[in-house]
Amino acid sequence: MTKPKQLKLGALLHGVGGSTSMWRHPDAKPDASVNFELYKQWVQKAEEGKLDLIFIADGLYINEKSIPHFLNRFEPLTILSALAAVSTNIGLVGTLSTSYSEPFTVARQFGSLDVISGGRAGWNVVTSPLEGSASNYSKKEHPDHSKRYRIAEEYLQVARGLWDSWEDDAFVRDKESGVFFDPQKMHALNHEGEFFSVKGPLNIARSKQGQPVVFQAGSSEVGKNYASKEADAIFTGHETLEEAQAFYNDVKSRIASFGRNPDEVLIFPGIAPIIGDTPEEAERKYQEVAGLVTIENALNYLGRFFEHHDFSQYPLDEPFPDVGELGRNSFQSGTDKIKKDAKERGLTLRQVAIQSATPRSSFIGTPEQVADQVQLWFESGGADGFMIAAAVPNGLEEFVDRVVPILQERGLFRTEYESGTLRGNLGIPVPENRYSKTSEPAGQI
Repeated sequence: MTKPKQLKLGALLHGVGGSTSMWRHPDAKPDASVNFELYKQWVQKAEEGKLDLIFIADGLYINEKSIPHFLNRFEPLTILSALAAVSTNIGLVGTLSTSYSEPFTVARQFGSLDVISGGRAGWNVVTSPLEGSASNYSKKEHPDHSKRYRIAEEYLQVARGLWDSWEDDAFVRDKESGVFFDPQKMHALNHEGEFFSVKGPLNIARSKQGQPVVFQAGSSEVGKNYASKEADAIFTGHETLEEAQAFYNDVKSRIASFGRNPDEVLIFPGIAPIIGDTPEEAERKYQEVAGLVTIENALNYLGRFFEHHDFSQYPLDEPFPDVGELGRNSFQSGTDKIKKDAKERGLTLRQVAIQSATPRSSFIGTPEQVADQVQLWFESGGADGFMIAAAVPNGLEEFVDRVVPILQERGLFRTEYESGTLRGNLGIPVPENRYSKTSEPAGQI
C-alpha cells in the first residue's frame, strides 16, 4: 500500500524578526540575532517537533535604514556549524551568494557542514539582489539580473562537480598496506567556463546524503526557470491559496519540461502563523506587533526593495508614485508585484508601505484554524511544505507545541524522523557520484 504524501516543514530562524519593529515587543529578546543560546533553543524546539529543517537567511549590504536583524547577525555557515553540534536529525540550510563568492570555497564550506552534521546540510543559492553589495566586494558594479543567474548556473555546476571529486569508497585507509586512498577514485574537475576556472579536486569527500540539498527562491521568470532546472527545493511566498496554486502548477510544469521528476522537487511557501486560544486573541497579537511599526520605518522597509529608495519625498496619501524600473535589478519579482498591486487596487503610498511592513497572514487563528489552513494549502496543490517564520515572539514554540500535534493527529506530518539526513527526511534521492559508473578521469563539466 502506498504511503500517503506527507507535509514537510521548516523553520526560519530570523533573530529579532523580519520586520522593523518586532524587537520592541515586550516579549522579544533585543539581542536575539546574536544570541547563540536562543538559536540553540530554537533548533532543539524545531527538532522536538520533528521539523525537516531550519533555515538561516542572509544579505551582504546594510545601511542605516536596514531592519534591525540585518544590522547585527550571525553569518549562516558559522552558526549552522555550531548548531550541527547541538542537533541530531534536523536539516541545516543556509543562504550564500553566487555573485560574491568563489565556488571552490563555498563547495568546501557546505561539504564540511554536510560531513560535520552527518548529511544534514542545505544551500539556499541566491544571486544577491541588493546593488550595494558590490561596494563590499571590490566590484565596480552589481551584475544585472540575467547575468547574475548565468553566473549562478555555472557556479552550481562547478560546486556539484567538486562535491563528486571523491567516489564514496575512495578512502581505503588500510594501515597495514599503507594505502590511504585509491587514486583511481579521485577526480579533478578541470572546469573552464564563462565565469570560472576551477581545477579541483575538492579536499573533502561526500557525506551520507551525497551532496548538500540545493534550495532556491527565485520568483522572476529567469528565477523560476533556474529553480526548476537546478533546485531540490524551492522557497516562495504568497498571500492567497490561488496565488500559491498558480505558482505551484507553473513551476511543477517547468520542472517536468527540464526532464526532472516534479515529485522530487519540493515547494515551500513561507508563512507567518499567529496563534491564539481564540481568533480574537490571535488578531490582538497581530495588531500588537503591527502597532509597533511607525510610518517612517514602514517607508524605510519598503525602500529596501527598491534599492533603498527614499520614499519619504512623496506625499503619503496620494497614489503610489511611479518609480519606473527602480528595483528590477534587485528584487525584480517582488517590486513588480508591489507596483502591480498598488496600481490595480488604487493604493496610496501610506497603504503600500504599511502593507509591506506589516503583512497580514491568512494563517492567523486558533491552533485548529491554522492547521486547517496548512492542510487546505497542502491538499489543494499549493505547497509540498511550509517555511515557518515567527511573526510574534515565541511564534515557533507555539507552532511546534500547538499546531504540529494537530497535523500529526491528522496523519499529515511525521511523528518520528525517517532518516538522519536531510535528503532522507525530505524524500529526495541521493545523487549518484558522476564518476562511480566509470573509471575514466574527470573531464570538463
